[in-house]
Amino acid sequence: MDYSEWFSGRLTELRLQKGVSARDMSLSLGQSESYINKIENKRTMPSMAGFFYICEYFGIIPQEFFDTDVNAPAAAKELMQELGKLTPYQTEHVISIVKELNR
Repeated sequence: MDYSEWFSGRLTELRLQKGVSARDMSLSLGQSESYINKIENKRTMPSMAGFFYICEYFGIIPQEFFDTDVNAPAAAKELMQELGKLTPYQTEHVISIVKELNR
């Protein structure tokens, strides 16, 4: 497996879900405006600290970055937080809706 290819693809996927440009994300991380572009184009990889800042920027933990079974980890995390506020009856309804959407 080409890990730099996979990493850059996952980073791009999450960045596009957030709806930000590579330049804006780079600047938000306190880096040069080409920082994310260089990672996405496989010219460099972030340091471990840089990776943690990237995860923090997306509002996810590193495990969620690598969990490709979840397409939108930040949204899934938000959904779980909201589900925790529902009654068991309401939660069952939401589960039914999600199962219907997955058919």
